[in-house]
Amino acid sequence: MGRRSDHTRDELRALFIAEGHRLLAEQGLARFSGREVAKRAGYSVGTIYNVFGSLDRLIAGINSHTFLLWAEFLRERLEDGGEDRIKSLVEAYFDFALAHPNLWSAIYDHRLTAGEELDQSDHEQRAKLTSIVEDEVRAVLPDPAMPGAARFARSLIATVHGHCSYVVTGTFALLDENDPAGSALARVRESISAQA
Repeated sequence: MGRRSDHTRDELRALFIAEGHRLLAEQGLARFSGREVAKRAGYSVGTIYNVFGSLDRLIAGINSHTFLLWAEFLRERLEDGGEDRIKSLVEAYFDFALAHPNLWSAIYDHRLTAGEELDQSDHEQRAKLTSIVEDEVRAVLPDPAMPGAARFARSLIATVHGHCSYVVTGTFALLDENDPAGSALARVRESISAQA
């Protein structure tokens, strides 16, 4: 079954993340299977454990890959979105989540086992998205060097995330909200204006 000598450890890592990413996009976290990822890659499930140490760490790696794709998506939308960059950010947040609901949800639904921590490379990949948002928020603040600007930006992310989560799960439809992205943008604008 295995092609144990076909790939280096780094190549195996990339292969499992790519196959896992496809599977997660198709089936979601609840139906995710390490055995299926290994099968698609042409290796035994034991190879996943040899490379990642645990299935949790494979999922964390897949989620970090999603963060990289999401950051690139935000950059592209900012380049093409015109002068209202905050609006572009909020709309891109919603658009990415709606285009990739299983991948987006897995980021927030997956938890590492108690005692395990993300690798430094995972932290770095995930921070790229947050730093884009922080830079854009700082650019519209009256004082870009405002103490607590990074915390403020993360709070705005949480505001947008809450609205977006309600859309992905269908909760806003039950609340008869017909423009959740517009509502999220309004809350963000109000928060930024309050900093003046």
